[in-house]
Amino acid sequence: MDVPSQAGRTAVVTGATSGIGFEAATVLAQRGTAMVLACRDPQRGKDAADRITAAAPGASVTVVRLDLASLASVTEAAQEIRAGHERLDLLINNAGVMFPPYSATADGFELQFGTNHLGHFALTGLLLDRLLTVPGSRVVTVSSNMHKVGRIDFADLASQRRCRRVAAYAQSKLANLMFSYELQRRLAAAGVPTAALAAHPGTARTSLTRHLPAGLELGNRTFGRPFAQSAAMGALPTLRAATDPAARGGQYYGPGGWLEMMGYPRLVSGTARARDSQAQRRLWQESEGLTGVIFGV
Repeated sequence: MDVPSQAGRTAVVTGATSGIGFEAATVLAQRGTAMVLACRDPQRGKDAADRITAAAPGASVTVVRLDLASLASVTEAAQEIRAGHERLDLLINNAGVMFPPYSATADGFELQFGTNHLGHFALTGLLLDRLLTVPGSRVVTVSSNMHKVGRIDFADLASQRRCRRVAAYAQSKLANLMFSYELQRRLAAAGVPTAALAAHPGTARTSLTRHLPAGLELGNRTFGRPFAQSAAMGALPTLRAATDPAARGGQYYGPGGWLEMMGYPRLVSGTARARDSQAQRRLWQESEGLTGVIFGV
């Protein structure tokens, strides 16, 4: 897939120390993007920045500490990014956690929903004004094929009553896609140049699977890994959503192969639950209430 020149653009990528985020950030830097790596571990962020500049000599790569499982950290990271950048062209909400044993964020939310959705919701809201006046600016949120089995439990969003880690992950990925659709609706209604898009990597070999329960890990070794693609291939849907001149707000990209597991990116569709506009609005309102972040659109 050809990624056009991104010279003059500035991008923030969450979770860029490894996997899909690292691969996407590397390609963007090679195409001329000034990169901001928003990472939980500053040392790993520095190591990633060094590897990116080795692959893209002369690239501008900076690191900002961001722990999406802490709204205080999200606020601090947004303030640091805002202080250094009057404008942003691209925000890629990529970081995530999958299937960990139950734990809560610093603010009391189940870790997967709090990190994957609420942390990115808050970060986007706190940075959005830096994108709204920039022609061609985009917010790309990374979802998953797992969104297809996800359901939003509005009665227990934080999974305080019951938490099943696979269901909680699927809920968080459904929330990512619903957030992207609702954000695009609001951006379009406001008449601003910023677009919201989503992507998913299919089945890619990354460290995201490190928390797989024993039964799922056996299945992954037997059936998943033979059909998994590299992290570099898994990053292509994100890169297409971020850079394809023909891409439009509200679109969702994933691998074009069998069951969207592998292959080069193409337009894919969210489930009916993901496209439920009433549920999207309710999730937005609940997310504002839980994070305290109110968007300007």
